[in-house]
Amino acid sequence: MGGLVRIGHSTTGAVACALAALLALAGCSEGTASRAAGATPSGRTSGPPGTASPSTASPSATPAPTVTVPPVDEAKVPKNRTDARALLGRIIADSRLMGPGVRPNTPYESDPARYPVLDADCIWQTGPLPADVLATRTRYFHIPARQGRGRVELSATVTVHRSREESAWEVARAMEEIMRCPEQQLRNDERLTRLIGTTLLYGEGTNAWTEDAFNEYGEHYGPGNRGPFPYTWGQGQYGPVTVAVSAKASAGLTSQELAPLMVQGTSWMMQRAKDQLGKAG
Repeated sequence: MGGLVRIGHSTTGAVACALAALLALAGCSEGTASRAAGATPSGRTSGPPGTASPSTASPSATPAPTVTVPPVDEAKVPKNRTDARALLGRIIADSRLMGPGVRPNTPYESDPARYPVLDADCIWQTGPLPADVLATRTRYFHIPARQGRGRVELSATVTVHRSREESAWEVARAMEEIMRCPEQQLRNDERLTRLIGTTLLYGEGTNAWTEDAFNEYGEHYGPGNRGPFPYTWGQGQYGPVTVAVSAKASAGLTSQELAPLMVQGTSWMMQRAKDQLGKAG
């Protein structure tokens, strides 16, 4: 099964509840958590698997930020690749913001000159940056296997477009991709199956944290056809910026346990984007 569902129209109860829970974890009402000291900034987590939410995790967990969507200050929007790369560096999460127990992978970052593309055969490839993208970067993380639960693979992505319209098209393409390819081939003999997506524009349902939110859920098979294991990916848009976090489980984890892993990174990167681009006051 695969497809796109816009909440507020025709949807299954399970998917609607999943997205509502995800947005609630992100802190969809103002003032749900204070910002951590030092976290204010200068590409498909909270605590270890089983954590209920970022704001109620272990004492060492970074709490989710307060949520609002301020107007974008167009004077702060980067106009060239150099400024966009600098902005991206102030937004993208490191392992500390992804959550306690999260460690960087090797390699840690994607090639900044390459951009992911889902081809006509539903296979993920990389190509040169498209004209509308000023900068993009993905960082890769994991939570080691422990206590009967397998390793969790995480990624955090930030993309800076030339305009708000172009970042909105990125979210729209994510919607189209899941409808066109409910099964997708990843690198290293990995694949995603049974993908289904949900989307909420700002002000729809419980979305008060981003201009457009898109989330997909499905199953992941690892090398050697190991699986299926739960998979989820979440994306938010603010002005010309999109932020996204993916989480791939292995044995001993449920899809519900992946939600807070995704929320920790997306909520903090979105807050950083607002700090950098939002109008003061």
